[in-house]
Order: sequence, then C-alpha cells, then structure tokens
Amino acid sequence: QVDLVETGGGSVQAGGSRLLSCAASKYSVSNMCMGWFRRAPGKEREPLATLNKYGNTYYAGSVQGRFTISTDNAKNILYLQMTDLQREDTAMYICAAATSWGGHCYELQQASDFAHWGHGTQVTVSS
Repeated sequence: QVDLVETGGGSVQAGGSRLLSCAASKYSVSNMCMGWFRRAPGKEREPLATLNKYGNTYYAGSVQGRFTISTDNAKNILYLQMTDLQREDTAMYICAAATSWGGHCYELQQASDFAHWGHGTQVTVSS
C-alpha cells in the first residue's frame, strides 16, 4: 500500500498560481506511474496529468500549457505546478499512484488505472 498525502491547496485569485505537493511513502515515486486528478462539485473525477518513470508527461487538454507535473525523487514527492488558474479550476485535487507497471505508462492514465489514492487538497479560485 502506497501512502499519499497532498498539501498546498487553498484560495487563489484568478490568474494566479499554486504549487501542490503529494508526499509518498513505502514506494519510490521514481518507480511508479504517478497522476493528478481533480473532482469539482457535481462532476466526475477528471484526470489531469500522468508522469512515468522516465519523466515523460501527459496532460489533459484542459490544463496543457498551464499545469506541470514533476517529482523530486530524493524527497519522494510529486508536484503539480498550476499557473493561470481560472474559476473552473476550483476542485479537490488528488494524487494517485500505480505500482503494477513498474513506472511504464505512456499516455494520460484514467482513474481505473490507479490503485493508490490520496485524500486530496482543495483549491478554490476566485475572480
């Protein structure tokens, strides 16, 4: 079981930026497929970004060019740098990990592909 704990959520003005972190334990982020998702009120969980063991990244069209997924392997932390935030980005942001592929994933992965989840951190964007 991978333990994942997100931090960094909060309130931000439209057009602003926010850095989310996801601390992992028991497994190394460098050997897993890692992902960020969000869930807005009344909406389905939405995949945002996937990162594989080679550092390859895959993004949803809604965040491409604005969000960046990355890891600090020494600290075993996954990040999501968010820029140019808009009101429609308001959601609970959740990180996820998949251990079954040894970090080999080559597209934006869906929720069903991940077995391990954090509890999420809320981001609220106001205009």
